[in-house]
Amino acid sequence: MPNKYRVAVIGHTGRGNYGHGVDTVWLALPQCEIVGVADADEQGLAAAVTRLGSPRGYADYRTMLDEIKPDIVAIGPRWLDQHRDMVVAAAERGMHVYMEKPMCRTLEEADEMVAACETRGIKLAIAHQTRYSPKLHVISDMIYDGRIGKVLELRGRGKEDRRGGGEDLWVLGSHIMNLMHYFGGEPNWCMASALQGGKAVTREHVAEGAEGIGPLAGDSLTAMYGMDDGVTAYFASSRNVGVKSRFGLQILGSEGIIEILTGYLPAVSYLPDPTWSPGRSNAKWIPVSSAGAGQPEPLPDGGLNAGNLLACSDLLASIEEDRLPECNIYEGRTTIEMIASVFESHRCGARVAMPLENRKNPLTLL
Repeated sequence: MPNKYRVAVIGHTGRGNYGHGVDTVWLALPQCEIVGVADADEQGLAAAVTRLGSPRGYADYRTMLDEIKPDIVAIGPRWLDQHRDMVVAAAERGMHVYMEKPMCRTLEEADEMVAACETRGIKLAIAHQTRYSPKLHVISDMIYDGRIGKVLELRGRGKEDRRGGGEDLWVLGSHIMNLMHYFGGEPNWCMASALQGGKAVTREHVAEGAEGIGPLAGDSLTAMYGMDDGVTAYFASSRNVGVKSRFGLQILGSEGIIEILTGYLPAVSYLPDPTWSPGRSNAKWIPVSSAGAGQPEPLPDGGLNAGNLLACSDLLASIEEDRLPECNIYEGRTTIEMIASVFESHRCGARVAMPLENRKNPLTLL
């Protein structure tokens, strides 16, 4: 292994910037050195060079990759339309990747990214920070130990702000889909519908989405998934009806509920109540820490980069141990598939089997 991993950062000021700390996390990893940064925006590039300790700056990321030849490429822009090209460019040059979520715009792009990484043995990790939370292991143990009985349902919602509906599904629902996949296993089918102004989405409703999402529609949608573990999962989002605290996932069992929000140390609560209603019983919500239900939290908050630090440390370990990262390219593709299946089911007016046969954006086929 190298004495230090050489990291190149890709950002794009004004078009997704540098994500949620995907650029600065490497400054906190002593085994890593940022050797280059690329940004097509001149002022954004100058600011990034200063912020990241004066690495070499480039207007074009491909030129940077060719000249710097880093071990790892950090892909920061939140905008999805750039992700496929950036990942393929890094993979073709034999460089491992840490990237902002969601992974890409379509399953066609996801397949191309997977193929490029498989060809060169590239490790790719995605910045779903909740996926790396130490609380997930506690929740898994609680489920295994029967604390909520038999798991019956998974229920998730987006933030349901001005982005509610299709955009919420992409930008924030990706976190929920990733957690559903983690706790429920592989998705086997999806049944969903999408509405715009109370009417079923048609070709006339489709417009270019924000943040490089591509063709998008729907200000309200509902989806149901059949998961590998025999559990049914639900997701819904409607525009301008939400509050931040409702954004998250509930795991509902025959004896109680576990509720998870998002983040490195997300708020997690446990309700030991088979009626799922504290008003109908004496049960109360119990906070869950990384030490267990009802235990004080022993870990510090860690700030913005805490989840990134765990994810990047795991990426480095996956390179050295020749294994998949915890939140890897295959999980990333499944997240995209769960999102795309909502629109594919709506397009078909029926339940659709997964993996989807259609790998293009379903809204372009209405």
